[in-house]
Amino acid sequence: MSETRWRAFQEAQAIDGRLLRVIAKLAPRGPRAAIAGRAPRVTPKTRAKVSVVIPCYNYGHFLREAVESALAQRGVEVEIIIVDDRSTDDSREVATMLADRHPEVQLVVNTENSGHVRSFNAGWMASSGEYAVKLDADDLLTADSLSRAVALFEAHPSVGLVYGHPRHFESAVAPAGRVSDVHWTVWGGREWLGERCRLGVSAITNPEMVLRSSLLRASGAMNPTVAYAPDMEISLRMAALADVGYVGGADQALHREHAGSMSETDGSGTLVDLEARRAAFSSALQELTNNVESVRFHRRADRALAEDALRFAAAAADRGRDRGEYMRLLEFARGVHPDSVDWPVYRRLASRSRVAGIDLLRSIGRKAARRARQETYFSRWMVSGV
Repeated sequence: MSETRWRAFQEAQAIDGRLLRVIAKLAPRGPRAAIAGRAPRVTPKTRAKVSVVIPCYNYGHFLREAVESALAQRGVEVEIIIVDDRSTDDSREVATMLADRHPEVQLVVNTENSGHVRSFNAGWMASSGEYAVKLDADDLLTADSLSRAVALFEAHPSVGLVYGHPRHFESAVAPAGRVSDVHWTVWGGREWLGERCRLGVSAITNPEMVLRSSLLRASGAMNPTVAYAPDMEISLRMAALADVGYVGGADQALHREHAGSMSETDGSGTLVDLEARRAAFSSALQELTNNVESVRFHRRADRALAEDALRFAAAAADRGRDRGEYMRLLEFARGVHPDSVDWPVYRRLASRSRVAGIDLLRSIGRKAARRARQETYFSRWMVSGV
């Protein structure tokens, strides 16, 4: 999602949330909630321990701010584990200084560069909290976000994952998290998972997600083979095993947009994104022990990914890009969902010998339809979290 669109939607939400709610109503309804309404409380009854694991590779200039956002959490006991992934900048020195100053902070140093997923797993293995958070070193938690999440966990023991709204920003100074009337939504895990399969995309970016540690221990840590969508995979896997909770009415985390982030470097690109999502669904849906349900969810996710690939292909063709770009997307669609070769959009794109000479009016119409669909679902996500 481009920063321009994030900013436009967040400004609209800040000015008048009614605009988003109106647009969101145009999208098909999301999964039926088991529980929805104003949060009866926003602080836990007990002072639970939350382990905040911060993988860090050459993010020494961001690290202090991330740690301080975790140290500032009220209503919970915070355990912060920084995992230095053999950084070549001053990350280890910054981490050591923070650990020396704050007893809540400890440092784990990888013996070799292992990547952010294995780094999280190493930190999590050293943790002792009832709940766990993966906080990348360039992101931040908002004030009292962990307290709000743990209060929901306490009230609903069937919930294995709690998330909320992440505010994206690219300014040098992080914005303050917004809080209004906090409300909770709890979905049955399979209901929530089925909707993610139907749409083919994640509802979670990462730092706004809190996991129940006992469930994580039973299921296993993050999957390092899902290199570019491990957070999506773990959220889908938790939903296959437990219910899912959402904290509305508050920004639960701050996600920093910058040129050096993985989403802008190694993890960028349409096909990289599609393959990452495919791997996430494939891994997470192994948790479904009911074979009929597993097949149904797999087919639903595969169809959604094929539809996305064809939307991207049509957009590439309408922009007049080289035929090879959208032919690779057609190949992905055919590979993930063979029935897609019979869809009109597939046949239309596959029959083109060149991209030039596209009917301008039809191209404009298709672009408008794609944008309208994207805006309505994005608005629904901004309002409801799904």
